[in-house]
Amino acid sequence: MIKIGLIGYGYWGPNLARNFSRQPGCQLTAICEANPGRARQAALDHPGCWIGDDSATMLAATGVDAVVIATPVGCHYHLAKQALMAGRHVLVEKPITETAAEALELVELAERRNLVLAVDHTFLFTGAVRKIKELVDSKALGDFLYVDSVRINLGLFQPDVNVLYDLAPHDLSIVGHLLGEAPKWARAMGACHAGVSQENIVYLHLEYPGGLPAHFHLSWLAPVKIRKTLIAGSERMIVYDDLDQGEKVKVYDKGITVNPDTQSLHNIKVDYRTGDMFAPKLSQREALSLETEHFLRCLRGEEAPLCSGRDGLGVVRILEAAQRSLKAGGSRVEVERD
Repeated sequence: MIKIGLIGYGYWGPNLARNFSRQPGCQLTAICEANPGRARQAALDHPGCWIGDDSATMLAATGVDAVVIATPVGCHYHLAKQALMAGRHVLVEKPITETAAEALELVELAERRNLVLAVDHTFLFTGAVRKIKELVDSKALGDFLYVDSVRINLGLFQPDVNVLYDLAPHDLSIVGHLLGEAPKWARAMGACHAGVSQENIVYLHLEYPGGLPAHFHLSWLAPVKIRKTLIAGSERMIVYDDLDQGEKVKVYDKGITVNPDTQSLHNIKVDYRTGDMFAPKLSQREALSLETEHFLRCLRGEEAPLCSGRDGLGVVRILEAAQRSLKAGGSRVEVERD
């Protein structure tokens, strides 16, 4: 029986607690929550769990095998390091830490102690992203041409992070998962409104090896909610609309063929290909249920984390480069790579 200790019972913590408590061969043993009201709610939702407000006491008193961290990002490094030093496996909310230096320290600590360190990038477990990954791996799209993503809404202004750190990790983890590589360069421009110093709108542009561009529009200040990504390939193109409850993924057999004009070196001939559109059937299983099941298999040594600590480190490296670009007025900044 794998015993799980959860730190944080605010917005996302209850979802993690519900899913771990339902997994066979797993017991949600302890919940650590500093807010008295949320702690009382945790006790009502999960009777029999150890409930407390101190993570060190939880580690010492409950004998948990793994720690799941669902707190503001500013707490991630300290809590994850504490758990790893105590010999516990760790699953931490996105982003893994505030800085790449902190993330690298955690990754190396977990590797030295032979512990699992995974990051909660839940979108990788959705039926939509799993299907897109399947299409990408089968070469159904051909060569990647570009990625264009919009993630906007009239959202909750965060007191500790800007919109880049709040929303971009979702898209960065998805694109990194699909492409299997890190970008070389980042550029970002944004703006602050509502009298706060944190950017609430950001335009992020990444350049991948080979010249592949990826563009991300992120905003807390939009009149509508949009969660849409366009992935263009040389053979087919995908539109992924996370808000479409009927057809989240649409695959278009559309594109162009460019042929040089043999009569003139200054002219080219462009042929347009317009074929069918199809919407593949997607798994309807809750992504977080799949993720918690996967994490437990990782703890048993049956699988490697789909989003490891090193993958989380890669996301934070992009965020740091983008943040430097923001402060430099949109300058091109190199992304640190292994």
